[in-house]
Amino acid sequence: MVITRPTWDEYFVSITKQVATRSTCLRRKVGAIIVKDKRILTTGYNGAPMRVKNCIEIGMCLREEMGVPSGERHEICRGLHAEQNAILQSAYHGVQIRDSVIYSTNQPCALCAKMIINSGIKKIYYFEDYPDPLAIELLVEAGVELVRLDF
Repeated sequence: MVITRPTWDEYFVSITKQVATRSTCLRRKVGAIIVKDKRILTTGYNGAPMRVKNCIEIGMCLREEMGVPSGERHEICRGLHAEQNAILQSAYHGVQIRDSVIYSTNQPCALCAKMIINSGIKKIYYFEDYPDPLAIELLVEAGVELVRLDF
């Protein structure tokens, strides 16, 4: 009998997709995990800050109600992005993430790209594109590798 195991990327992709199921966003379910030396350091999904009602509880998305296109007007959203939550969890729990990698269900936006750059994350694996060319420009300029996975 031949037993097959997922590659490390397949393993982390499946976990990242599972993390996304915790999202409280009505528009898009996003998950992120920060990994170093094949160990998961933190996870994050998109949703409202702690002790703040989320869009599922409220039953509406303000950006959706206002017809705001994807990738615009992040400041009027109640939620944080998955990448932001994963980075913030490292600070909250005192976990060092410098020189790590991040897996995200989506290409990061410019806000998340800036946080990823300054937190010392060296590589981003993602599965779905996101309409934010500035994010790619910033990541390339900062030398953060961006890898799209197709599984």
